[in-house]
Amino acid sequence: MKIRSVLSALALVLGALFAPGFGVLSTATDAQAATKITHATATSMFRSSGITWSSSGGCSDRNNPTCTSFDQLNLDTAKGAQTLRSASGCALNVTGGTETGHAGGTYSHWNGYKLDFGKATCVTNYIKNTFTYIGVRGDGYPQWQSGAGNLYADEGNHWDVTFYNCGGC
Repeated sequence: MKIRSVLSALALVLGALFAPGFGVLSTATDAQAATKITHATATSMFRSSGITWSSSGGCSDRNNPTCTSFDQLNLDTAKGAQTLRSASGCALNVTGGTETGHAGGTYSHWNGYKLDFGKATCVTNYIKNTFTYIGVRGDGYPQWQSGAGNLYADEGNHWDVTFYNCGGC
């Protein structure tokens, strides 16, 4: 019986190590493996879900910090916004996307993992009443975590959301 248990455990470990996209044979990081979409694809997805977007500059140039761009947005980030919209039933307005001018890092706006949403009572109540408060970020902003692991930071005049996945889409 012991040999059988050991062999079963070994098979599970080896399967995990050598599975495509996982384990020691994987060369792409999670950040590199994300499927990127264009601005046009993202706006089409958002429009179909009733999600709006705005920019202080009235533009979508990724290299202009006053624009709101979705070029190089992760597909799961766009799907995560759609999941938030349908689960909450709240109006969502995206005020920040992949444009330059946000903080850097692996899970950043520039790398397609984050969106900013305008503050509204409905979405604020949904986040605070549905997700788990996990304390303040290093910059002092309070955060909540969804059951899927996505992070929602209250940055005062907007929600800064990090989508590690599509939120259960």
